[in-house]
Amino acid sequence: MNTTLFLNAFTSYFVVIDPIGAALIFYSLTLGRTFRQRLRVILKATGIAAAVILIFAWVGEGLLTTLGISMDALRVAGGILLFNTAFRMITSAPLPDKPTDRSVGDIAVYPLAIPLMAGPGTLTITVLLMADADSPANQGWVIAAVISVLLVTLTAGLLASQIRRVIGKTGDEIIQRLLGVILAALAIQFVANGANGLF
Repeated sequence: MNTTLFLNAFTSYFVVIDPIGAALIFYSLTLGRTFRQRLRVILKATGIAAAVILIFAWVGEGLLTTLGISMDALRVAGGILLFNTAFRMITSAPLPDKPTDRSVGDIAVYPLAIPLMAGPGTLTITVLLMADADSPANQGWVIAAVISVLLVTLTAGLLASQIRRVIGKTGDEIIQRLLGVILAALAIQFVANGANGLF
């Protein structure tokens, strides 16, 4: 087992997807709903996100090659994009405590599956990690890492009310901003690696 690769991929996906933050957003969007309704939505969202990420894992690099986009250019662009995501994580307002008007049915695709789980940042990291994996076995560990994080996100979604009760608003803000700082550092590293390759 390539432990280093798996842990690196797992950490990258964990920071970008942010299972705790996604669970708390899921909680705020499904206040007042039954457990059965919430289970159906989170399962659908996780399935859609997994399908999108896996498809992008296999065709993403080929698509970029067809378009004449180098991996170093993607690293720079992806790093800038991830930094923007990190900035919003650090500076965004806390989640609401009251139900929203959005119905349960349509939140599975947006915003849960896309962009919370399978957003631009996740897809960018997927292409970069798959490109850096030098064998099918290592690519398998990347896939295992993202599936593991999605399962963590699914579990966190089902335990969202308990998580919210335990960590509260303050804990939520601390976690969100801490992950934002880590993601910002990861984004800068992507830009540095890409710029080194380009220039």
